[in-house]
Amino acid sequence: MKVVLATGNAHKRREIAAIIAALGLPLELVVPEVPLPEVIEDGATLAANAVKKARTVALALGLPALADDTGLEVDALGGAPGHHAARYAGPEGDAAKNVAKLLAALAGVPAAQRMARFRCVVALVLDPRGEALLGEGRVEGAIAEAPSGGGGFGYDSVFWLPGRSCTLAELPESEKNALSHRRRALADLGLRLPG
Repeated sequence: MKVVLATGNAHKRREIAAIIAALGLPLELVVPEVPLPEVIEDGATLAANAVKKARTVALALGLPALADDTGLEVDALGGAPGHHAARYAGPEGDAAKNVAKLLAALAGVPAAQRMARFRCVVALVLDPRGEALLGEGRVEGAIAEAPSGGGGFGYDSVFWLPGRSCTLAELPESEKNALSHRRRALADLGLRLPG
């Protein structure tokens, strides 16, 4: 099944393509010849944002579309930044500013209270006027006191994996993709794909 990946994020495109291939999902990602429409992520949940992105692209291009939305939930911050993770430092923010704001918010919080999780919801819209197929995944961890590792993107450099004693950014890409929230969400979606 040919689908458009509804994201302009090159890191996400590469990661999702690798995960789809590793899982053997019957999805062929196609690159449209026209720019993707801009989508304002103003939904109240990860699912709402993922569906909005996929539906907007499917409507605009006339092709099935796949989108994800990912949030970082930090227990000590009452679940923040949540589904606002990509815009945590404000509209002019970037990954480095988001990480800096997160670490500042957690200054002085002991390691035992820095538990967090990445949550991802993927949405596949086959018919823009029909229901979206959803998959969800999560990975549990904690927020490190300082960034470490040169891989990954976003908050990966401060997302500590207690079972691995490293951050997501310190793992080889294939290992990260094998345990990530995005892989778990895509695997969950795979269970819902039409035969």
